[in-house]
Amino acid sequence: MAEVKPDEISAILRQQLAGFDNEAEIYDVGTVLQVGDGIARVYGLSKVMVSELVEFPNNVMGMVLNLDEDSVGCVLFGESQLIKEGDTVKRTNRLASFPVGNAMLGRVVNPLGEPIDGKGSIQHDAFMPIERKALGVVTRQSVSEPLQTGITAVDAMIPIGRGQRELIIGDRQTGKTAVAIDAIINQKQTHTQEAKENGIEPVFCVYVAIGQKDSTVAQVVAKLEEHGAMEFTTVINSGASTPAPLQYIAPYAGATLGEYFRDKGQHALVVYDDLSKQAVAYRELSLLLRRPPGREAYPGDVFYVHSRLLERASKLNDSMGGGSLTALPIIETQQGDVSAYIPTNVISITDGQIYLEPSLFNAGIRPAINVGISVSRVGGNAQIKAMKKVAGSLKLDLAQYRELEAFAKFGSDLDKATQRTLSRGARLVELLKQGQYSPIKVEKQVVSVFLGTQGLLDEIPVKDIKRFEQEFIEYLELKENDVFVSIRKEKVLSDSIVNSLRTNAQEFKNKFQVSE
Repeated sequence: MAEVKPDEISAILRQQLAGFDNEAEIYDVGTVLQVGDGIARVYGLSKVMVSELVEFPNNVMGMVLNLDEDSVGCVLFGESQLIKEGDTVKRTNRLASFPVGNAMLGRVVNPLGEPIDGKGSIQHDAFMPIERKALGVVTRQSVSEPLQTGITAVDAMIPIGRGQRELIIGDRQTGKTAVAIDAIINQKQTHTQEAKENGIEPVFCVYVAIGQKDSTVAQVVAKLEEHGAMEFTTVINSGASTPAPLQYIAPYAGATLGEYFRDKGQHALVVYDDLSKQAVAYRELSLLLRRPPGREAYPGDVFYVHSRLLERASKLNDSMGGGSLTALPIIETQQGDVSAYIPTNVISITDGQIYLEPSLFNAGIRPAINVGISVSRVGGNAQIKAMKKVAGSLKLDLAQYRELEAFAKFGSDLDKATQRTLSRGARLVELLKQGQYSPIKVEKQVVSVFLGTQGLLDEIPVKDIKRFEQEFIEYLELKENDVFVSIRKEKVLSDSIVNSLRTNAQEFKNKFQVSE
């Protein structure tokens, strides 16, 4: 065997090492071929992963969305003017992720987890990927624990359970955000000592604002602070002026923070306000990345964009800790068209919808819930037994009233039964009216709904209904507060409580002064 000289060995090694260097260079570094409109096309980065963060010059970060044959399509999370053709791009070997931890509560951050409230940096626990496969059916259990919104119309007729996905849908300016914010404010009572004693676990909230005006988000934050709800809430804001990539990833960042609490065996509520604007941002990205746009000029897979987000909401089984993540997505309709592409997508993904109607809103009925097409597919499982008992006929009564109301406008001669239905319906509508930022405790809701459905308000003039309800609850608190305590603790409406409510309502009616 011929002897190999030392200088030949070093030459062979040099050649091999040079090859390794070039390979590593191609794998981990790329060059910008084209940039503009928040999109960069990069040559190289041959080992990069989808959703991986990549680093551009001038501290601009990007995320890989397209893996083409000879280039990579990235979306930029910063100013695309700072990037130019020929710039070097480096891999970070880290998927796009969001910082999680209790330190995030009470803060306003952008979709990358960077604080934008001027209160300094956040000491988070860890980073979690913003894109994550939803947990399978085996790890879940059925939704059975109520998530009280404090809105009587919702808690009585369209109950939401912990781990549910309930869509809030309607035209612009019909009070969609108001319903979601009221639900967040109402979670304050889950953080009290009294709730702990009654076995109610606290709910942590995440409000994701997508494409909203910064002034609107500032108002929401101010309201949450005013009502003491900000201490258990994180606001993730990607305003109208932020680049489309940030608006696209914002809901996933919110879901990630919610999952952090859920996976610890705790409970979280995430509001996505609103997913119509996320779809618009995704459409913009797709067209710029040359992805095929599908129906209604939206990319064909915008269904997948929303389904993989909303499927992450769940109630885990006890072996997984029993935590839950509840989602309240908001969708804006155009002229009440719920049969459009994106509304039907999200309706088919969620477990029910609360439909807010402009005509009811303009008529002064707030919240402007259309009872006919609003539904909760979890239903009575997400209600306490007391509410289930009193609210059984409420939805049917209101639906009949709405139908007869239209019919009664044409006919003057109405039989007694129709007049009774109309009279009861008008009082129920009045009873369910509720001001914004004024959530009602469930035991008081039960008493109010009991008065309406049992016909105890039938002789009270419609204009006096709200005053009667308010004064009766105050009267009951002074005289027999144990009724409320019993409903709150036992969560049932016993025969003795029913008799007590009837007697007290009759007594109070005799004293009540009807307004002139």
